[in-house]
Amino acid sequence: MNRHLDAHCEAILDEYRSGLPRFREVAAECEALLKKTFKEAGLLVAAIESRVKAEDSLAGKLELKGAKYKSLADITDIIGLRVITFYIDDVDKVASAVERLFTVDWENSVDKRKIHEIDSFGYLSLHYICSKEGFPYRFEIQMRTVLQHAWANMNHDTGYKSGVEVPKEYLRNMSRLAGMLELADEQFSRIRNELADYRRRVQALVASGNLDEVPLDGDSFRSYLDLKPFDKLNQKIASVNQAEIQIVPLMPYLAVFKDLECKTLGDVAGMIRDCSEGAYQIACYQIGLTDLDIIASSIGPQDICIAHILKSGGGRAGIRRMFDTLNGPSESNDMIAGLLTEQAADLPFMNQK
Repeated sequence: MNRHLDAHCEAILDEYRSGLPRFREVAAECEALLKKTFKEAGLLVAAIESRVKAEDSLAGKLELKGAKYKSLADITDIIGLRVITFYIDDVDKVASAVERLFTVDWENSVDKRKIHEIDSFGYLSLHYICSKEGFPYRFEIQMRTVLQHAWANMNHDTGYKSGVEVPKEYLRNMSRLAGMLELADEQFSRIRNELADYRRRVQALVASGNLDEVPLDGDSFRSYLDLKPFDKLNQKIASVNQAEIQIVPLMPYLAVFKDLECKTLGDVAGMIRDCSEGAYQIACYQIGLTDLDIIASSIGPQDICIAHILKSGGGRAGIRRMFDTLNGPSESNDMIAGLLTEQAADLPFMNQK
């Protein structure tokens, strides 16, 4: 496209061309620094993007308002970065990190979240104009949520790129949709905060020992495992052969305990209390005559569940269902279940009344 630029604007464009390799380097450096900072802070974001303004875009800007710029340094978006978060709350966390990493030009930065027009949802970004030591040009960092980003792109496509004025009835529908998305954005953050509160309450109840009050779910079981409820039994089993205990994930047993109708952590604790002796007898039968010197930390919960199933009359079918839950359905699970049922039949815990 032919541009009608005066000598001043052409000089700015020449400065841009000369600095282009460095602009690309700085854009990549800033993006990498943001990624590293967020990773170290444990802050998960949806995306981090960077770009250097295209020459044609800059030329168009200079053609329209080149007189207001004394030099290329007056143009603040030669380099642009965008951080897209999952939650509204995280925009402020990202902003805090940006403020620590770079010098923010507060006079030229804009918090568009303070705009309250009904159709402003897709533009509620936080825009910082920043600079970094040793680099003479400022750059822009935009921060917004996934939904805000999606809406801004859709609204741009439907409202501007067509080059046609959008009829009022469509604008009204778009504004209604924007309101729904804004509500969704707020609700996602609210749900996350409520879940965080729930996890803190669960952790407090688990730590206090009030296990009967704690529903059995992923969060509560994970907190319960932090108390190492199977360690005592595992150590007792390991002592049979002076074996080493290899730590393995125990979260898969959540589904098994649920299948055995445990509703609370208190139910799990009760099963551990009532079935540990039977589990120990099963383990002794399994490894007592072997030279096995490494056992998995899952042996305790596994044999507790087996002892409970057998004492409850679940038999071979119940044990197979447990292994199917843990390892996926397999004919070998039925063979193992049959062998365990036979082995345990004469153990003392099976003959206790």
